Amino acid sequence: EGLDYEAIYILDSSSIGRGDFGRFTFILNGTYLSRFEFQASPDTHRIGLSGGFPAGLNFSGSMPHTRAFASAFWDGPADTCLAGFDVGGTVHYTGQYQDNNIELIGAGSKPRKIREWTTFDLIASYTFKLPVPVAQEAVPGYAKDGGKNVKMHDDKEKSVAPVSTAEYSTCGWRAWLNDTTLTLGMQNVFDSDPPFAGGAPENGYDESLADIKGRFWYVQLKKRF
Repeated sequence: EGLDYEAIYILDSSSIGRGDFGRFTFILNGTYLSRFEFQASPDTHRIGLSGGFPAGLNFSGSMPHTRAFASAFWDGPADTCLAGFDVGGTVHYTGQYQDNNIELIGAGSKPRKIREWTTFDLIASYTFKLPVPVAQEAVPGYAKDGGKNVKMHDDKEKSVAPVSTAEYSTCGWRAWLNDTTLTLGMQNVFDSDPPFAGGAPENGYDESLADIKGRFWYVQLKKRF
């Protein structure tokens, strides 16, 4: 048993009356686990696993009492070249919890806690939103494809080159670029090492809640059809 909580606040700067500076979104999401008990069979005692490192149990990772994240994002103002921008950051927090103290004490070590771990991620993306070309209306004296019909001396009509070449087809580069999102992100910006876990002697950290890859940046290209 425990408590899940979430708070979301969205601020549209255009509603303030001092211009449109974009939209700001703030999110707080977390979990507090107060109790989690495990009973292997009806004739055995229940074991409390919340707030500890449950070594030897393959069905579950560690269960700290507190886990949360907070994020802030900015979306560019509408009807401008910044409308496709989405920039933000997220802070991830895992509270401290008991190490595998049963085995540590049995090996002659003192009981200890695995310290809290905080990481910070950044992400920036841009989605191309190109205007749809305006369909040309039929103009007397011009062919449907934009060329002009000119009557020659032999009373035959001839289509000459289009006056304007500003149109683009639905298979052109603009069509491919439209609704394309380019993303640049970085995880664990400050390159924080995972906290030491004495109950994980093979690698020294809790793989169920942390990773050892450190700072990691990536580029993503996504096209929506």
